[in-house]
Amino acid sequence: MNEENEKLVIIITTGPDNQEKATLPFVMATAAQAMDIEVTIILQGAAVALAKKGGCAENVHSPGLMPLKELMDTFLELEGKLLLCSPCINERQIKESELIEGSEIGAAGSVITEVMEAKAVLNY
Repeated sequence: MNEENEKLVIIITTGPDNQEKATLPFVMATAAQAMDIEVTIILQGAAVALAKKGGCAENVHSPGLMPLKELMDTFLELEGKLLLCSPCINERQIKESELIEGSEIGAAGSVITEVMEAKAVLNY
């Protein structure tokens, strides 16, 4: 099933205020990883708060779904790439030291590169 270049990009702009919509992309990501698909999740806008240590993700638990923190931990353990929008974290005054381990910061060029290399892109 896996081809050498199978890559999925998931872009999330939803923050913790919509728990289901913040969680579902990580459900999709870990399902893709179980299929040996390389996954990059890009957090933009309000979604960057999900990557703050001791922050929002630990309090997000949509009924019927795994807690977001567990899904994010699994995603990162399975070598998923978590890319955060640098202007978005700057606007929210989030420092790099406040971000969870495994997250990366990138600007527009990084996002475009990821999207252009992907076989598919999902937006939440």
